Amino acid sequence: MPIRPAYLKSYQDGRLDDAIAQSYKLLNPCSLCPRKCGVNRLNNQKGFCKTGLEPVVYSFMSHHGEEPPLSGVSGSGTIFFSNCNMACVYCQNYEFSQEGRGKEISPKALAGYMLELEKMNCHNINLVTPTHILPQILQALKIAVKEGLNIPLVYNTGGYESIEVIKLLNGIVDIYLVDMRYSDNESALKYSSARDYPKYNMEAIKEMRSQVESDIIDKEGIIRRGLIIRHLVLPNNASGTDKVMRFISEELSQDTLISLMSQYLPYHKAGEFKEISRRLTHKEYDDAKKIMEKYGLHGGWIQESFGLERFAGVNIKSLLKND
Repeated sequence: MPIRPAYLKSYQDGRLDDAIAQSYKLLNPCSLCPRKCGVNRLNNQKGFCKTGLEPVVYSFMSHHGEEPPLSGVSGSGTIFFSNCNMACVYCQNYEFSQEGRGKEISPKALAGYMLELEKMNCHNINLVTPTHILPQILQALKIAVKEGLNIPLVYNTGGYESIEVIKLLNGIVDIYLVDMRYSDNESALKYSSARDYPKYNMEAIKEMRSQVESDIIDKEGIIRRGLIIRHLVLPNNASGTDKVMRFISEELSQDTLISLMSQYLPYHKAGEFKEISRRLTHKEYDDAKKIMEKYGLHGGWIQESFGLERFAGVNIKSLLKND
């Protein structure tokens, strides 16, 4: 039997409706993310994320540059939301994630994007930077389900999440694609204005893992349920790779799917910070791979061509499961 998206059951038993209602309550005062700005977004007030009531979308597309089990042959149905609850000085998408370029839309229009991506035969709906507009996404999801949406939902997040909000997604999200950017408060504050990032990030990821306890990849190599952790290696070990990998190994599992990313470039304001104002070196990336090996982490992908968004599978065959 094919694995059905988790949200279909939640739609039927009312859990999706409950999540919509509870998440909208978090808009006034806004406490959707750890910043807890406290503005009334129901009245279109804007806090750190510069977003009022309606979501802003920069683009949606069939994306072929994600990890192989997400992109597959037909692509990942990616929706890029504008604005963000972080402020990474090196953000490559800063024009819409920080400067707000994009189009304000209704949840009904967002549902239409989801359905259009499904018609394009995308393997999933990939929500990029969804944290700050979660209630609107859930409302759009309900509309799309009524119209027949039936592909996995990917929560693609920078990882600055409140565990209480992630709990609302239990039984709704199929695949968590989450960053672990930093392991220390100093770097998180300096480069992303999020001093307490490591604490909230680790708590949220443990909750994600508890919701999707196993990674399910079908016979075509497409992930249907699971957790993928992305770690972007920064110059001069600004990302704290050792502590990140130790956490994954000891608190989660050595089988955790990890995407070790090497494509860092000093975008946006990175040039103002000497220690990250250059590209990653081959040695720095090799050191990160050795750290993974040190902690017995074998599941996931490394970038086979340094600096390019191409991935090589590592010991993933054991995870394959037939529908």
